[in-house]
Amino acid sequence: MRRVAALLAAALFTAGLTACGGGGAEPGAPDGATLVLDFQPNAVHTGIYAAQVNGYFGGEGLDLTIQEPSSTADSPKLLEAGRADFAIMDINDFGIARERGLDLVAFAAIVQQPLASVIAGNPDEIRTPADLAGKTIGVTGVPSDDAVLDTVLRSGGVDPSDVHRVTIGFNAVASLAAGKVDAATGFWNAEGVQLQQMGIPIREFRVDQFGAPRYPELVLATSADRLSGPQCQTVLDLVGGLDHGYTAMRHSPDAALGDLLSSTSGLDPASQKAQFASLLSSRAFSPGGVSEFTPALSLQWASRWVQWARANGVISPSSSRTVADGFTVVTRADACPLGR
Repeated sequence: MRRVAALLAAALFTAGLTACGGGGAEPGAPDGATLVLDFQPNAVHTGIYAAQVNGYFGGEGLDLTIQEPSSTADSPKLLEAGRADFAIMDINDFGIARERGLDLVAFAAIVQQPLASVIAGNPDEIRTPADLAGKTIGVTGVPSDDAVLDTVLRSGGVDPSDVHRVTIGFNAVASLAAGKVDAATGFWNAEGVQLQQMGIPIREFRVDQFGAPRYPELVLATSADRLSGPQCQTVLDLVGGLDHGYTAMRHSPDAALGDLLSSTSGLDPASQKAQFASLLSSRAFSPGGVSEFTPALSLQWASRWVQWARANGVISPSSSRTVADGFTVVTRADACPLGR
């Protein structure tokens, strides 16, 4: 997720990224591909690791390498340069990349619900967005977070200029815990869960419950050439594997979380369990908020994000058509070439 890009900027890849395609593999061997995550592995990626551990990508004919990023800013550049095949991107970052002229396509959704929120540190005093008037509110400095704050404020009839906005970077937890701010923008499944585990009372104003539409937070992107070129079969293979992974996650969530934890080092099991439980209870892996979890991208929900992003300054009105054209639906039933 983009929120932690600053924390990762100095990190190195744990392994070199491979070029697209199989690169001279033996006939009949699985196609090789690299998927770059949006952040270090965490609960939002559970369905991906369930598919990897259980061999669902391999069963579709895909030899997938899952790669952590050095920075979330890397993903669009790596895709455009052909140094990565797929990348998970925050939908706001994807839209901005399209606006800047990168020919990327989002064809699946990893998380189907906004994770952005405004988190207040005194739930007795701040009960509704209207109570945020006159308060000191921390923001990261990322434009889309300002859009989230403005949306929540307007839902309570508060003019965005009627709060004291301070830039705190990616320190919402520390700032709220120390009482330096009255509220801060943050992800309810990450900062929100962490604060609750610390025993700090909070109140969350999730953006899709206070003024914004439900839209996919994290999308799976690739270069436009891949969808209509000779490598398009890897797109279908990836979608097929993810379908199986999300089905496994729905039927056996504890086992799926175990697949994530067993595949990565340095994760706190208790924290990931709490984050995963929060995502499941909110049906964040379902586009319609129903019981079925799926990586299928809903063009309806993506279109609603474009409208919200345009109205709140995340993307410019003149580029909204270009951004909207970057979303497409890919299913296992498709055949190559896919096109758009």
